[in-house]
Amino acid sequence: MTTTATERPLPIVTEENARYWRSARAHRLELPFCMLCERAFYPPQHRCPTCLSDRVEWRPVSGRGRVFTWIVMHQVYDPWFKDKVPYVVAAVELEEGPRLITNLVNCPHDRIRLNMPVRVVYEDVNDELALVYFEPEEQP
Repeated sequence: MTTTATERPLPIVTEENARYWRSARAHRLELPFCMLCERAFYPPQHRCPTCLSDRVEWRPVSGRGRVFTWIVMHQVYDPWFKDKVPYVVAAVELEEGPRLITNLVNCPHDRIRLNMPVRVVYEDVNDELALVYFEPEEQP
């Protein structure tokens, strides 16, 4: 991430993750899949982290998953977040297997549950970037 005291911290787009961010901008969730062991993985890289094959292709995923774990952030680690706390950082396990670290939105903090079904939502930050968040499948 890159930031100054007044800028929002944003992800750094690299060669390996550019496809992920392009698909997010189009409000699609795509992940790399290993063509040898047929597993989706995250974060994006040129080799499968399970079998080390370099036969990797990008595929759309469902955008559905479950809350694996979460924390409610009260500490302001970056000035941009001073008006955002408290907010939820969660690990979401996708139906396809990988876990994404993300924000859980549109849910009261006391309603979050382990294994709660969630779905992907997007926040358009600018013309080039959309952030990937998750919200409950059913609104509490």
